[in-house]
Amino acid sequence: MNFEIDEQQRDFAASIDAALSAADVPAAVRAWGEGDTGPGRKVWAQLTDLGVTALLVPEKYDGIDASPVDLVVALERLGYWAVPGPVTESIAVAPILLSNDERSGALASGELIATVAMPPQAPRAVNADFAGLTLLAADGQVGDATAGAAHDSVDPARKLFDITASGDTQAADTARAYEFGVLATAAQLVGAGQAMLDQSVEYAKQRTQFGRIIGSYQAIKHKLADVHIAVELARPLVYGAALSLGEGSPDTARDVSAAKVAAADAALLAARSALQTHGAIGFTQEHDLSLSLLRVQALRSAWGDPNAHRRRLLEALS
Repeated sequence: MNFEIDEQQRDFAASIDAALSAADVPAAVRAWGEGDTGPGRKVWAQLTDLGVTALLVPEKYDGIDASPVDLVVALERLGYWAVPGPVTESIAVAPILLSNDERSGALASGELIATVAMPPQAPRAVNADFAGLTLLAADGQVGDATAGAAHDSVDPARKLFDITASGDTQAADTARAYEFGVLATAAQLVGAGQAMLDQSVEYAKQRTQFGRIIGSYQAIKHKLADVHIAVELARPLVYGAALSLGEGSPDTARDVSAAKVAAADAALLAARSALQTHGAIGFTQEHDLSLSLLRVQALRSAWGDPNAHRRRLLEALS
């Protein structure tokens, strides 16, 4: 059996990379953390042009109605570039919650960016000050909500907001939306882990210690190889979870939780290794590595932390 993504999906990923590599995303992330979302909005406009915001929107609302695998292809690249904003919530979760709502068309066109709270797993809404729509979902119902007090996150570009229901509710598949939230977050973690590995490999080719390039030391080679293995082991679990979700498998919860745990662990290992490889410079806010380091810490706990998903995985296996 062939588990590789097809040529069209590889081209889609390449087009996202090309657009984001030219967009100066690190500057947009830094500006976002300081309250200026203008550069970030330009990044989101490019995602709209590429069809990313329309991936899970039904065709009847001018969406693409793509598969969860296509979503993973895109979200891994967004995680690689540390795109700011409610990525999981607007691109992966809101389209499922609003699958029979005409506002889905605005999500697809990029006119509307949404954020979602889904207690108890996601009790607060991320970037509600940026989103044009805030949703509160639970127990098979979704409704509009109003943002309240803001709370700082470990990632300055991911402020969290208390929210209060502010309108009527409608039926929604909140269970399926949650799985998409977890899957999308896992995909971004894989992308972030790959980004930090690539940064570490490049830096190891330049940094010298005791008169030698540090990449020539066996200890560094082994450490980076461990990260490579961890990321490569997590990636098929994420794609496997996407297939389970797309097929409506009874093992979806098990597969999605396994993917989130593996992706979170791989990204954390990549972060630790990147810091050790870069040395003190890796701690500085001026270095782009810091953006991925903070993003990983925030995404590890988003849509259920690894411990919560280990418990769910154990329950599914018992």
